[in-house]
Amino acid sequence: MDTRSERLWVGIDVGKGHHWAVAINAAGEAVFSRKISGESEILSLIATACETADEVRWAVDLRGKTATLLLVLLAAHDQQITYVPGRSVSRAAEGYRGEGKTDAKDALIIADMARVRRDFSTITIPPERVCKLRLLTANRRDLIADRVRLINRMRDLLCGISPALESAFDYARSKGAVVMLTHYQTPTALRRTGVKRLTTGLQHRKIRSPQKIAEKAVEAANQQHTVLPGETRAAALLAELAHQLLTLDERIAANDREIPESFRADDRADIIESLPGMGPILGAEFIAIAGDLSSYRDAGRLAAHAGLAPVPRDSGRRTGNLHRPKRYDRRLRWVFYLSAQSAMMYPGPSRDFYLRKRAEGLRHVQAILALARRRVDVLWAMLRDHRPYTLTPAPVPADG
Repeated sequence: MDTRSERLWVGIDVGKGHHWAVAINAAGEAVFSRKISGESEILSLIATACETADEVRWAVDLRGKTATLLLVLLAAHDQQITYVPGRSVSRAAEGYRGEGKTDAKDALIIADMARVRRDFSTITIPPERVCKLRLLTANRRDLIADRVRLINRMRDLLCGISPALESAFDYARSKGAVVMLTHYQTPTALRRTGVKRLTTGLQHRKIRSPQKIAEKAVEAANQQHTVLPGETRAAALLAELAHQLLTLDERIAANDREIPESFRADDRADIIESLPGMGPILGAEFIAIAGDLSSYRDAGRLAAHAGLAPVPRDSGRRTGNLHRPKRYDRRLRWVFYLSAQSAMMYPGPSRDFYLRKRAEGLRHVQAILALARRRVDVLWAMLRDHRPYTLTPAPVPADG
């Protein structure tokens, strides 16, 4: 007797150590349930599912690094993969019998939601250049976060040594001040060194405006002659953090040199960079998030993903109540917001639009967001038509 099904939905609860897969038929009945881990077991699962049904639909609750091997193997076998967000799975679990939570139950819910609902997005494996940009941009964000933490720790230690020296420089922007802290951290050491020797030392390190930095540091040191508790140990820790910050800046600079090279290898780079405010860093972030735009039906979907399309919150007689969505990609919103803010600073259509919105009574952030929403439409049209940005509108083709 042939037990082959016409259609099968396989839900996979993705985990770090192992995955759990549950297959259901069109009636929602479980066909098989198994734990899988490693390439061989995933390939065996794919073979079993394809032998069991004429058409197989796959659904997963994660699409990050943990699921990479699984997704690549499914894509290599031309399988359709649906992404069911973990938030949706958690909410749907309340409608299933029992309060217990197991990997098998979660996988069953994932498969059942993919069977019933048709509004979930499909997962496609991005090309190599997009994967590389995702890694580079993610690494850049991590390095910037580490840099912020280092600077905050340095400023905290400086407050325990010399509050005047802590407030004298912007250590996030002044490389010369950080270089100075690798050798001199206390008011006593700075006074003993003096402006002339400090200037000479900074000159040897090729620091810009060394005398100005030296004068400012010695002036701050002269405001305090009291040695604070723990100063010696704090100074040693501060010197170590300053060295770490300089090394981290070199890593950020190397990463930032690689991003434009990888970004401009994409065929769309020239089009994206032609839009005012979109440089190689923001352009790389955009491609890393949006990919080839196949996941977006139109510009409105792209704007919604960036949180730039308001959603209604109507109830009863209250209609037309729009608000910012809660679920959107913060990084994509950041890309369009920063590019709009940069374009607004120079004469042109973006600045004219911003000033018009300000004249209508919108606050600065509201006007920038309105401009960002408009620029989503512009960038979408540019990529759709493969046409760089120009102030001259595209010609309308003649009828006939």
